[in-house]
Amino acid sequence: MLRYVLTRFAIWIPSVLLVMLAVYALAFYGAGDPIKLIFLRAPGDVAYNPAKIEAIRESAGLNRPFLEQFASYVLNLLQGKFGNSLTSGRSVWAMVSAAAPVSFKLALCSIALTAIVAIPLGMIAALKQNSRLDYIILGTALFLWAIPAYVAGPLLMVGLIVLFPDANVPYGWGGIFDVRILLPLLVLSFQPIALIVRQTRAAVIEVLSEDFVRTARAKGVPEVIVAIRHILRPVLTPVVTQLGLIMITIVNGAIFVELVFGLPGLGRLTVQALINSDYPVILAITLIGSFLVMISNLLVDVLYPMLDPRAHDSKRSR
Repeated sequence: MLRYVLTRFAIWIPSVLLVMLAVYALAFYGAGDPIKLIFLRAPGDVAYNPAKIEAIRESAGLNRPFLEQFASYVLNLLQGKFGNSLTSGRSVWAMVSAAAPVSFKLALCSIALTAIVAIPLGMIAALKQNSRLDYIILGTALFLWAIPAYVAGPLLMVGLIVLFPDANVPYGWGGIFDVRILLPLLVLSFQPIALIVRQTRAAVIEVLSEDFVRTARAKGVPEVIVAIRHILRPVLTPVVTQLGLIMITIVNGAIFVELVFGLPGLGRLTVQALINSDYPVILAITLIGSFLVMISNLLVDVLYPMLDPRAHDSKRSR
């Protein structure tokens, strides 16, 4: 297993470099000079000085060729240096390390809520296939999937204020045990829950036709025991795989959720960096996002043979 993990990390290194190269190229050749933007956003009494702009560009190393800049950035990363923000001058690592825990906690809570809610609902929908309850669960999942986070967030906030005028607006961050996390957590989990409900339902329907399930029912095993002992484990294999892939959906949704609810996480920091063309911050967040998705996929690959030993045996036979 250790060799497998190390091999995956070795394969990921060129992937991460390609992602960094693409983002760095977009920042280098894209529209919007961050140094000029600093002057354009400055108060009116600050004169536009091309000589000073060029001096700042030289001090920041932005006047060098593209490959030279990229190589320098990669070498600094290997030394644990993420650089400084072009707009605030703060350490990028300090900015990211302050925002990352908020996003990570929110993402973990979203995945936990998705698993706790979606897997049982998907199993119930499959066991009650083509019943009214099945249609209600599937219809609700389709409705949740159709609502993007940037629409659901403001609507839920307005609805909460209309229904409970005396309630405090759920804005800001107070930790995962703060009541203000409930609304952003729901918004962030809507689409993952809808996806896992449908995935679980399809997997259960497929497993129901297997011989071992029919044999257990023929022996008079209670339906609850059949569902938990005989159906749940093979169903978890594709569902856990999907849970790893929805990390991308959660990362993308966090940008809108954190902005709407005022959460000081990576999503809000991303929006601010994009507005300010703060390339060092954008690159650092992109690198963290890529690493997070890769780690989630690695965890899925590690859990896969635990849930289905046949997958591990087939890999070894090859």
